Order: sequence, then structure tokens, then C-alpha cells
Amino acid sequence: MDITEITPEQRATEEAAYARDQSALAHIQNLRFFPLVVSGGSGARLRTASGRELIDLSASWTASAFGHGNPTIAEAVHRAALTGAGSSALSAAVTGTTEVAERLVNTVPVKHPERAYLGLSGSDANTAAVEAARRATGRPTIVSFSGSYHGGFGTSRDVSGITESPGPGSLVFDYPLTEAALSQLRPQLTEALKSGTVAAVITEAIQCDGGVRVPDAGFLPTLRELCEATDTLLILDEVKAGLGRTGSLFAFEASDIRPDIVTLGKSLGGGLPISAVIGPEAVLDVAPASALLTNAGAPICAAAADAVLDLATDPALAEEVDSLGPRARERIADYRGSERAGVDSIVEVRGRGLLLGVELRAPAGSQLDDGQLAALTIYRAWELGVVVYVVRNNVLEISPPLQIAPYDLDRGIEIILGALDDVVSGRVPAEVLDRFAGW
Repeated sequence: MDITEITPEQRATEEAAYARDQSALAHIQNLRFFPLVVSGGSGARLRTASGRELIDLSASWTASAFGHGNPTIAEAVHRAALTGAGSSALSAAVTGTTEVAERLVNTVPVKHPERAYLGLSGSDANTAAVEAARRATGRPTIVSFSGSYHGGFGTSRDVSGITESPGPGSLVFDYPLTEAALSQLRPQLTEALKSGTVAAVITEAIQCDGGVRVPDAGFLPTLRELCEATDTLLILDEVKAGLGRTGSLFAFEASDIRPDIVTLGKSLGGGLPISAVIGPEAVLDVAPASALLTNAGAPICAAAADAVLDLATDPALAEEVDSLGPRARERIADYRGSERAGVDSIVEVRGRGLLLGVELRAPAGSQLDDGQLAALTIYRAWELGVVVYVVRNNVLEISPPLQIAPYDLDRGIEIILGALDDVVSGRVPAEVLDRFAGW
């Protein structure tokens, strides 16, 4: 089906379906930028309530990294559902869940891969990792970095540097994007870790919600060195960037280091809720019955994770990502070399593999600020047939399903750039954003 602009009839149908959602679903669950109503999907395409097809360049914030309706995942889930092996690993050893835990321990390259915690989301995985680190070391403080996002509630939110103020026991340093910034950070971090009060340092190898920011190449090796010297645990949050998105299985592998603990989520379940923490027995066994979630490790979700690991470790996937990432960059570079309306509004394109950030800037003299420009661009992209979201106020995060067809990637990028042209040219009224708070 061709991707075309929404018609008045389609808009009416989708708006009616969206109104039903808004009258039933609690708004504390809403992070909305446009009235997207999804009724189905296949691969890198979503189907709306009106039957319209959209190219998905978000993959549900990477949770659908292996596409919508993936048959490998669907078949694994179907088999698990038919066996009826309970709904929890809380008080029983469930064979399929044990096998996934063993596989994670054997797959994730941490220093001492001995245990895997299984949870429901990245938020609880990071909470479990942080609280276990505090218990195991007897130290109260967690170091994180500005712009980091580790979870939406509780401890994981408290240690996120993207919040307005850090929570108790959290020490936030600037995320070093340059060699000069890293040189400035090193003595500050050295002093903090030498205090003997820091249990762990938690970071992302590439910040996602912080604006798809890539740190200086020496950042992770520096953290590994300083943590090693002070018996401080190093936690790598791979919830969003992990499992093949950057061209390697884990984003941190580009730095050739081994963290103490790795956290996973989002794409691990292929659309179902499962997360993981992989690390040493001395940390993850220290406080039994301290992370109780009844449905954690449910065999249906574990089956999905097992199928995802099959897909993520297929060498062909890395080849696809290594091809598609540069392809997307080339399309944007061609645009920036043109004389189209939105060219001067693109500040930078950054990221790795199929995790790309396009930072936007409002034109000089515009009545829009940078955030409004970005929000209107993705709203217009939704009207034209693409789903893409904003992070860090003015950065378009391009994170499609990893097996997206080249045609869909090309067409999706072109639609986004056309949407930017329309906004810069004043063809999208700012008031369309009044109903959508976004972040």
C-alpha cells in the first residue's frame, strides 16, 4: 500500500478512536505527540483505525525492534501459551525461564557473568541493579550523568540525570561528549569514587532519551579504569540501545570494555514485558526476596526473549544494520546538500547504526522555538504517513525496526524531511499541538 497524506475521512475515524482512548486510559500513562491510533501492524508498518498504513521509524521506542507481528516471536509465544507452564518464576523454577536466564548469562559480556535477574521493564531492571549494588557494597551513592534516563519511577528515576533534580543518594556529572569534557570529568569522578561512598556508576553507552548523544571514545574505558581502582561497580544500561541496534549486540562493545552489570529491556521481549540484569552472584544474590514481581520471568515472556536472542545474535542482522544506518545518513546528507526549505534547521545528525538523532533548530526570525519545530515536524510526519518521536526537546529519534525494508527506510526519511519543509514553510499551524504535551 502506498503511503499517502491522511484524508479528512481517515482523520475523522482516527480522531473518534483516539477520543475513546482518552476517555478510558489514565493520562498518567500518556506520552503523546499526535493522535496515533494503532489497530495492527506488520514488519515496519503500522495500521491505524482507519486502515491507513504508517512507516514506523520508532519501533515503539525500540520495544518492537524486530518488527510488528514477527513470526519467529509469535510462534515462540504461541507454543509457550499452549504449554501453560504457570505465569511466574517467583516461587517456582520454570524450565523455559531458567533456560533464558542461562542464555543471558552465557551471552552478555560482563566481567563475571553468573546470574540473571528477570523483570518486567527497564525501570525495574535498573532499580534492581542499583539497589543490589547498594546492598552488596554497603555504600549509598550512585553516580550517573546529565541527560541519562534509567527509568520512569522509583529508584531508577532517582538516578536519572534527565530529571529536574537527582533523587537521594544520586550524584550527577556532565556526560562528556568531547575529549576536553572527559578531561574535565576525570578528576571530579576520581575524587568522588575515592570517597568510598559510591556503590556504582550507571551510564548509557549512547544516551537515547537524552538526545541520542554519543560520548567521547575514551569515556567508557575511563569509567572502567576508575571503577576498577576503587572497587566500584560499573552498570551499563542497554535497555534501549542494546540487542543489535547499533550494529553490535551491545552498544558498549564498541569501547572494548566489560562492565560489571548490564541491564536490558524494551526489545528483549519483542513487544512483551520482560527485562533483565546480568552480573555477578556476589551482587545479584546478596538480598533474596528484595525484588518481588509476581509475573516476572513468566514463561510466555521468556519464550519471546529466547526468540529475540535468536534474532539478535544472527550475524545477518549486524550486516543489515551496518548497511541501513549509513543509508539513512546518506538520505539526510543529500537533503542537507539541497536548497529545500528545512535544510538550515538541521543542526546535527548523530548516533550509530539504526539509532540516529536529528537535532533541529528553528530558523532565525521564526515564531517557533526549537522544541515546537520538532513537535510540529513529527506531527506533520504522522499526517504524511510516518511515526517518529522527539527526545531532549528538539531531537528526532530515528530507531526503526532493525529489519526494515530499504524502501520503507528511504520513504520514511523522505517523509520526515518533507514534513520539516512544510513546518518551516508555515504550512502546519502551531495550534495542532495544543492537545499534546509530549514530554
